Amino acid sequence: MLKDMIALTKPRLLRLNVFAVAVGFWVASKWDISWLSLLLVIIGSTLVIASACVINNYWDRELDQKMERTKKRIEYINHLRPAFVLWYGIILGVAGFAVLYVWVNPLSGWLSLLGWFAYIVIYTMWLKRSSTWSTSLGGIAGAMPPVIGYCAVTNQIDMGAWLLFALLFLWQPPHFWSLGIRRVEEYRAAGFPLLPVVKGIKRTKLQMVPYVFLLLPAAFLLYYYDYVGLVFLIVSLLSSVVWFIHTLSGLKTQDDEKWAKINFLISVNYLMLIFILMVVNTTWR
Repeated sequence: MLKDMIALTKPRLLRLNVFAVAVGFWVASKWDISWLSLLLVIIGSTLVIASACVINNYWDRELDQKMERTKKRIEYINHLRPAFVLWYGIILGVAGFAVLYVWVNPLSGWLSLLGWFAYIVIYTMWLKRSSTWSTSLGGIAGAMPPVIGYCAVTNQIDMGAWLLFALLFLWQPPHFWSLGIRRVEEYRAAGFPLLPVVKGIKRTKLQMVPYVFLLLPAAFLLYYYDYVGLVFLIVSLLSSVVWFIHTLSGLKTQDDEKWAKINFLISVNYLMLIFILMVVNTTWR
């Protein structure tokens, strides 16, 4: 039972998002870390993000059976029973919101609720089944974790919060569309109106280009406004250029699956490198 409950929180996705919360907190703290506050924001964010993942699994349980990547999730739900899974997700969310609102600050609580709403209502319940805009607008939810961590320290939405939001918001569509291109037939069979399914692979590749390109000014502005140091600037710009060049190469390649697999791996490593550099090269207060 416990194994199924943990699996429904999508542990790999959960870890990445909670790490993003910690990175945002670290950038805002500028090395003057309140370890108790960091612990509380991690606990609260973990519970809210886990709630969103659990309820997403509950809502998508029938469609998930149609895809090889997700069909095992229904086994976890059936072991626990759908009604239990729904209440489990709700309780996690309420507990996480309470921790953030009461013991961190109200702004962090409201931001977590906004991210939860964007993921569950806007993305899962609405756009995922009806529009190619699901990936782009669904990025609102994925961009919230570092903002929550940042605002846990600053208690205000300033330029740093917006830049962290922009970086994650821009990263997500090309990352997810790379996966979508690799598994386009699975998404087509499941009935998801993902961009590669509806508009085709070539159009998807073209649409990825501006998102990756805009990561360059986003990274530069983090340095310009003195949130990160020169090492971050140099490495992030070089990494962005590498990803951008590879994304452009997709417009000519004939092996879409191989290209998409490499592009997906570049996106994952890009984000982890960026996060690590933000921590290591955060400017001092």
